Amino acid sequence: MNLSTNYMGMSLRNPFVAGPSPLTEHIETIMPLVDSGIAAVVLPPLFEERLQDEEMDLFRLIDMPAESFAESLSFFAEADRPIVTAKAQIAHVAAVKKRVDVPVIASISAVNPDRWTEYAALMEKAGADALELDFYFVATDGTEPGEAIEKRFIDVLRRVKGRVKVPVSVKLTAFHTSLVHFSRSLEAAGADGLVLLHRFYEHDIDIENLEPLFQLRPSDSRELLLRLRSLAIISGAVDCSLAASGGVHSVPDTIKAIMSGADCVQITSSLLQNGSGYIATLLEGLEAWMERNEYDSVRQMRGSMNIKRIPDPGALSRRHYMHVLSSWPKRHAE
Repeated sequence: MNLSTNYMGMSLRNPFVAGPSPLTEHIETIMPLVDSGIAAVVLPPLFEERLQDEEMDLFRLIDMPAESFAESLSFFAEADRPIVTAKAQIAHVAAVKKRVDVPVIASISAVNPDRWTEYAALMEKAGADALELDFYFVATDGTEPGEAIEKRFIDVLRRVKGRVKVPVSVKLTAFHTSLVHFSRSLEAAGADGLVLLHRFYEHDIDIENLEPLFQLRPSDSRELLLRLRSLAIISGAVDCSLAASGGVHSVPDTIKAIMSGADCVQITSSLLQNGSGYIATLLEGLEAWMERNEYDSVRQMRGSMNIKRIPDPGALSRRHYMHVLSSWPKRHAE
């Protein structure tokens, strides 16, 4: 039974990839994942906002004594970049790469175009096998059209691709007017892979204290459904690699994602809930299912249920909407 797959030109021994989480933040928790059979690891993203906060703390540390003692200005060099978090993240990439025999994917979440390229080059130099650009963005400016936002992401991707040689993927949210069109534009700009989809963290409201509430909860298999539709549509329109992210908790979830067009699945919540050893359970279950259903390889089933191969492609568009509404049981008046 061949469980191997190809993701962005990297040969993976199976389709299970550890998504960014506390488990990929330390080498002590990464090693059990690798020992249990994980095929690749995505490290937690380097957030530009954290580095900006760090820069401000550093400037305050420098400026306060400088304002008190003018002569002290000559003793302080200007800080032109963050020096702690970035260095720690780069060192983490290098340390993980030295210890594991699976691909290591570094993740970046930035705002400034220059920072994207700077961090990308540093990650590549540290030994990352690939990069994942985390394009998590919440549009709050009503004067900026969606086209401008997408163009900004495409420009960032082009700049990063012009700076590094390792494969680059883009992690997307579902909130684009035409996700399939945007995906094709990213592929044309050089994306080697797309990660579908970023979990969107909704906020609640504390009605007593009048403030927004943000609570992180684990995903569940219901969240996979949105990914399945996106994968089924996009895999029929692009040639780059696709990864499913969000809602993969079981063997059936994995099979559905692959049949919809995913080359691999990023798993996070299921590992946090069940432990590193759960990977072995997933591998055994996937292999057993494939044997029962006479599949020789993961690649054989990939995309078998995407928009180009299902008997009724309209089921993924408006026709699905009409069918769902009409199938709801009618309530009889009493």
